[in-house]
Amino acid sequence: MPLLIPAGNPSAWTGPTGNNTYLLQGRAPTLIDAGVGQPDHVEAIARALAGQPLDAVLITHGHVDHSSGAPAIADRWPGVRIRGLDETENGFRDGELILAGDVRLRAVATPGHAPDHACFLVEETRDLFCGDLARIGGTVVIPATRGGNLKEYLDSLRRVRDMQPARLLPGHGPIVTNPSQLIDQYLIHRAQRDEQIVSVLQQGGLSPKEIAARVYPLLPEALIQAAEETVLAHLVKLGGEGRVVRQGELWFQAG
Repeated sequence: MPLLIPAGNPSAWTGPTGNNTYLLQGRAPTLIDAGVGQPDHVEAIARALAGQPLDAVLITHGHVDHSSGAPAIADRWPGVRIRGLDETENGFRDGELILAGDVRLRAVATPGHAPDHACFLVEETRDLFCGDLARIGGTVVIPATRGGNLKEYLDSLRRVRDMQPARLLPGHGPIVTNPSQLIDQYLIHRAQRDEQIVSVLQQGGLSPKEIAARVYPLLPEALIQAAEETVLAHLVKLGGEGRVVRQGELWFQAG
C-alpha cells in the first residue's frame, strides 16, 4: 500500500489538508508528486524512508502545488530523479513502465487539466494515481489560459474509464473507490455545463466573466477566477463544435 503524506498546503484550492503525495516504499522508493517544499512535508518523507534514499519523484503535472517542492526534495536527497511527462532525459513517456517501490507503474498521458498531465496505473492492483484528473467533492478546473483544454480533458476521462481502474488515488481529497461512477458523473456534469452556457448565450453576447457570474452564482471570491477559466475552456470547445462564435471579447450562440 502506498503511504499518503499530505503536503501541508491547505487552501480553498487544495483542500483542508493540501495536496496528497504518495510514497511507494521498497527497492526503488518513489514519491508521487512533490508538494510545495514545506519542511514538515520533507521531514515526514524522511521519517517514512527511515534512512533509505529516495529514488525518484514522479510528477503528475507541472502546476505549482504538485511540482514546486522538487528543489527542496532534491536538496534533501541529491541523487533523486525528478520525472515528468516530457522529452527531457529524465522524462517519462506515455505507456512507459516504471519501477516504483516494489511495483510497476504504467505512465498514462491524460492531458486536459494541464498539457503535461499524467496518471500512473499500478499494474498489479489496478490502482491509479490520478493527480488532478478527478476528485471527490468537486470538479476539476480547466485553466484555459494556461494550457487547459476541455476536449482533451474529456478524452482523458474516457481513456481512464475504459482502463477500468480499481481505485483512484487523487492529488486532493479521499481515495475514490468507484472510479467509473465518478467519471460518468464528471462527463454528465460537463455536458450539462455546455448546455447551460449555450442557454445563457441565447440572451446575447457575453464575456467569459459575465457568463461565469450567471453560471456560478454565489461563488467564493477565491474561486471566481477558476470559474472564469473553466467557462472559457467550455467556450473554446463549443466554438470548435460550431455551437458558439467569438467576436472580440464577447461570445455568441452560433446560427
